[in-house]
Amino acid sequence: MEAIQAILTRRSIRRYSDRPIGEEEMTTLLRAGMSAPSCTNCRDWAFLVVREKAALEALAQNNGTAAWMLPGAAAAIVVCGDLSRAYQDCPEYWAIDAANAAENILVAANALGIGSVFLGCHPETNVVEGLHRLLKLPEEIVPFAILSLGYPADPGEVGEKENFEPDRIHYETW
Repeated sequence: MEAIQAILTRRSIRRYSDRPIGEEEMTTLLRAGMSAPSCTNCRDWAFLVVREKAALEALAQNNGTAAWMLPGAAAAIVVCGDLSRAYQDCPEYWAIDAANAAENILVAANALGIGSVFLGCHPETNVVEGLHRLLKLPEEIVPFAILSLGYPADPGEVGEKENFEPDRIHYETW
């Protein structure tokens, strides 16, 4: 799939088939995440891949109602910030870097025919603390988002939807 088409057709897919995501596809997704831009190229992200059904269920329980699709997912990627690698003059950039990595993974998933959903974690303190306990994360690792992944149960759910809003664009000044 061409890059622009992968961006324009990306949708949140919440119902998945039983088809597993292979190692090659997962590696491609993680490579896409690590190809994202980061502040001063500090690459202050980390990724945790979850495939076990019990663990996916636990992630769903920790994140609440919006994460109902996780137990039916083939896998999830927890996109994290690594504060030990963050830009020291402004460490808060880690969240932007994690968002960049997450978006790359979501678009790459669509290009591979894999459905996905972005589930935010940071800055919800209770969700972040729960994930720290559940996933045994080191103190310097901050969970930013969970990406639910699986091949769509209904391929007809995928497709281009126009999101372009010209009235939201301004040139030179507001």
